[in-house]
Amino acid sequence: MKEITQILDFIVEIEKLKSVIRNTRPVGLDRYENSAEHSWHVCLSALMLKDYANEPVDINRVIKMLLIHDLGEIDAGDTIIYASETAENKQNEEAGLKRIFDLLPDGIGEGYLSLWHEFEAGETAESKYAKAIDRVPPLLHNLHGNGHSWEKHNIPKEKVFSLNGRRISDGSQQLWETLEVKLQQAVIDGLLK
Repeated sequence: MKEITQILDFIVEIEKLKSVIRNTRPVGLDRYENSAEHSWHVCLSALMLKDYANEPVDINRVIKMLLIHDLGEIDAGDTIIYASETAENKQNEEAGLKRIFDLLPDGIGEGYLSLWHEFEAGETAESKYAKAIDRVPPLLHNLHGNGHSWEKHNIPKEKVFSLNGRRISDGSQQLWETLEVKLQQAVIDGLLK
């Protein structure tokens, strides 16, 4: 009973991810998405695009990574990707994850924290693919939303191509080639400057 209670406490705590507001709006909506919506979206995206990964991947492991990869934002908040790759931000996220995983019964959280480290390192086939897929919804939100967050945060096209090209092509070259064409069209259309 104690272990179930601890897991239920964890489940209640992670509800807070629904209150972490991101910097992109879902397609067709005027409001900004929350991090929990993002986690669901990237998991379903990963499942649908798995056949385009550069290497065979254990999709269950990928989905686990994507479900937990943003839980640290409950404490650290969300930072736009073009500004979030700092040591301080990652330390804050890790501290938040440790606090949240400590709610779980002994030892369970360690495996999930290890998955987060694997995701962050981006060295395994699963983590490369997960990191690639993590970039897809925000790009689609901008491509189908008049480049709203690119404009709001003054993100130049060079940064969009550089960060996303490297990250997505590491996990799925075919996916990057498809998105690159869409981004080039966004430049032509004036959505990405």
